[in-house]
Amino acid sequence: MLRRDLAAVQGIAAAAAAGEPAEQVRHDLSALQTSGPLLRLKANCLGYCQLVHSHHSGEDSLLFPAVRRAAPHLAATIDRLEADHRAVSDLLDRIEAAAHDLGHVTTARARLVAALDLLSTHLHDHLAFEERSLAPVLGTWTHRPSSSTS
Repeated sequence: MLRRDLAAVQGIAAAAAAGEPAEQVRHDLSALQTSGPLLRLKANCLGYCQLVHSHHSGEDSLLFPAVRRAAPHLAATIDRLEADHRAVSDLLDRIEAAAHDLGHVTTARARLVAALDLLSTHLHDHLAFEERSLAPVLGTWTHRPSSSTS
């Protein structure tokens, strides 16, 4: 889902910055469920950024401490993933700033495209590393439903 949504927002921003006709941008953004092309782009960029921030916050506060306890040998891996989260957060901040400027600052579209491109590269690498590194440990965990006593 994160990859799909990033690709959608990235493609629409790139098309808008390249001068794609407003009608086509409107059409492309209609699937994003907001109104007005720039508002849709802004809202979806900001929403996407919030989703990734929340996802990483949950990993940092819940998942990574549990992995550290269960698999101490992955400490350096978790350190790298946490550093990646900080780098992604900085890129999300750039995207948010550019999205806030859409419609007000002429360079905002180009800044948004550049920030989305950087995020795409970094986030794809991060997700691949995270999945590859943590899958062996997470695959051994089982969900145990809480039992109720009557």
